[in-house]
Amino acid sequence: MAIKINENRRCVIISGAPGADPVFVRKNVLPGDYVICADRGYETAVKAGVTPGLLVGDFDSYRGTIPGEYEVIGLCPEKDYSDTFHAVQEGIERGFRRFALLAATGGRLDHTLANLSLLEYIADNGAEGVILSENETIRLLQKGEYRFENMAGKTFSVFAFGCKEAVISYSGAKYPLKNGKLLHGMAMGLSNIFTSGSAEITVHSGQAVIIINTEM
Repeated sequence: MAIKINENRRCVIISGAPGADPVFVRKNVLPGDYVICADRGYETAVKAGVTPGLLVGDFDSYRGTIPGEYEVIGLCPEKDYSDTFHAVQEGIERGFRRFALLAATGGRLDHTLANLSLLEYIADNGAEGVILSENETIRLLQKGEYRFENMAGKTFSVFAFGCKEAVISYSGAKYPLKNGKLLHGMAMGLSNIFTSGSAEITVHSGQAVIIINTEM
């Protein structure tokens, strides 16, 4: 069966990181979003008053009762990939090409790293993804030009990701860069600051992850 591409509708994945702020989650689920809860992410959705379209997981970290009106994809606890990975995979198979991951950082470091790698998986499947938390916005930057609006004063860091090196240029930043090499294993892209309301980052080769501190 052909996949129906949902180019305009966003898929929001609520992951299972503990301590997620329900108010933040509620604020970042927009009208028209399709929500998939990964395991304990359903608990966060309930606290936030968010109604999911789908629940995915082995539910080893969620101890409550799942109402029967929801579509559920149950997973075996002994599996190779995380519940959040399976949730993203399901979203891609359902045709979504824009993803936002909530409650995906701040818990176990290994889970956070796995969720960061999902940004590359999303991009490799022709979609775009962002991880949103109370303090940070995280995106994968592949080869191309990226414009950042209304970010003046915010701190950002850029690191080579999934490659040996990334060649990057910045404009509209406190520490500008032109065709600079960011090397894997050397965090030289740490703690820059947007100085312009319209800044630009160009990835000439390789790929990088950008972490924007959204606190002022």
